[in-house]
Amino acid sequence: MTTTTTTPSASAASPRRGPAHADPGPKRRRRGRVGEMRDATPLTYIALIITVLTSFFPLWWMFVVATKDSAAASERPPSFLPGGNFLLNMERLFANTTANFTLGLMNSLIASTIVAVSVVFFCSLAGFALAKLRFAGRTFFTLAVVVTMAVPVQVGVIPLLILMDWLGWRGELQAVIVPFLVSGFGVFMMRQYVQQTVPDELLEAARIDGCSSFRIYWNVVLPALRPAMVVLGLLTFMNTWNEFIWALAVLTPDNPTVQFSINQLNESAYSRDFALMFMGSTFATLPLLIIFVVLGRQLVGRIMEGAIKA
Repeated sequence: MTTTTTTPSASAASPRRGPAHADPGPKRRRRGRVGEMRDATPLTYIALIITVLTSFFPLWWMFVVATKDSAAASERPPSFLPGGNFLLNMERLFANTTANFTLGLMNSLIASTIVAVSVVFFCSLAGFALAKLRFAGRTFFTLAVVVTMAVPVQVGVIPLLILMDWLGWRGELQAVIVPFLVSGFGVFMMRQYVQQTVPDELLEAARIDGCSSFRIYWNVVLPALRPAMVVLGLLTFMNTWNEFIWALAVLTPDNPTVQFSINQLNESAYSRDFALMFMGSTFATLPLLIIFVVLGRQLVGRIMEGAIKA
């Protein structure tokens, strides 16, 4: 007996596929659901409006009181319209010899700029070393950096004061600059960013071309770190500008920073001139607002650039 075996044709073995758009597939459906989640609803706009108003109201009320007298600070309900004492309070602010507000602004600008530039440079250099260079003790130094982030700043005030006395820097501007030239947070941030954005193959190619470690950092790593550098520099500038506790501990009224000067805007120990203090706070906040207005779009762009590269 002879058995005949027939081979099914290709058309019979595999079902006929329809057009590509006939089967949306699970991936297409998932994308649709994500798109629906991103659609803004009226509740989203209401929440955003409430957030903006809640954040902006203290700044506006500070400006309103700065344009009036001190009684405006205790009005119930609070006043929402500016007064006519803006020029008078501004003249009183810069004519106040106790606070020395003009010198405080200049000192804060100098200190914040130097600290921001130093933190960006040294932290990016240290982050590159901890992320990409192989040397003994790399893990130990990384853990040491993380530990410094867990120590409150207030714990180091007394030892730093003793060190400033030993160096003879009490009352000098370098006392608010030198202790903050490097940041543990900045080193850790840069290390993580270098690990995510700079491939090892790129560094090996630079070494084959004869580049030294510093030249690799300067010509290869540094351009890739620009998004993180912008963010770290801005955050450092803000923190240094707003620093008060350490400035109050180490400086004197003859050589203050802007936050120290605002603290000195008290005519007596029994009453506070809130209009004068709020005028000082307005001028102290103005440089930060200008930075955000001028560099805000670039800052967001740098953050998004880093997110896309990561």
